[in-house]
Amino acid sequence: MTRSFAYLIFNSFIFFCAALSAQTINVAQEPRAQYKRDEYLSTLLIKALEAANYSATLNYIIVHPHQQRTLITLQNSEVDLYWSMTSPERETLAIAIKIPLYRGYIGKRALVTQRELLPQFKNITTLEQLQPLTAVQGHDWPDTKVLSHNGLNVRPLANYKAMFGLTAAGRIDYFPRSFIEVSSELREIDNNELAIVPHIYLQYPAAFYYFVSKEKPALANAIQQGLTKLEQSGEFLALFNKYFADDLNALPFKEAKATELTLANPYFAQ
Repeated sequence: MTRSFAYLIFNSFIFFCAALSAQTINVAQEPRAQYKRDEYLSTLLIKALEAANYSATLNYIIVHPHQQRTLITLQNSEVDLYWSMTSPERETLAIAIKIPLYRGYIGKRALVTQRELLPQFKNITTLEQLQPLTAVQGHDWPDTKVLSHNGLNVRPLANYKAMFGLTAAGRIDYFPRSFIEVSSELREIDNNELAIVPHIYLQYPAAFYYFVSKEKPALANAIQQGLTKLEQSGEFLALFNKYFADDLNALPFKEAKATELTLANPYFAQ
């Protein structure tokens, strides 16, 4: 874990707008290694609140690793805000700020596999050819339903680290990870047994949103207004490129060579 993310491990505080009346926003933090995407989402949130002139202090709270359970905590005042991939069910639990934080890349999925298994993917160019192989996903992730809906064989697990471990051991054929996530995750895990399948990737409609407690509509409105202002000013795109442009450009996919396998997502509505 890099030092730049160390502040996120504890109940950290980020201060801005030093007014004495600043509100405390309890932000859910998953108990795992913190990546550049986490720092990006925190920074973007701060900038959005600043743009909306909403004075606040962010307090990071370690929550249960299950995403669905974390969203439920938004209903009982334990947490005020969580960032997550969306689904119809999740949008009933909290206020979804429907501005895609990853600009569409969360639905583009690289296939992480054991390096020795790369040859078995060599001739795969269709979803039907991928179906006999086994993928792994979080048991409560929206992606799990999406892959299953498209006929892919998915093994659901609760343990995030175990997903990489089983993939590295060859007990799982592949682990789909978004273009946003995959490079930083592989650097953090630092396991030479893992590799990205270079000539195919998955794509399906999806979005990653800020979710706000229904008890905090003013906060939700401020974030919506702030993100809109950042988009209009170009700061949103500039911040995204600062964090992810290099990783996206380094992925082993070339438009002329890589095959995009398109999946339907009946669980997503813009």
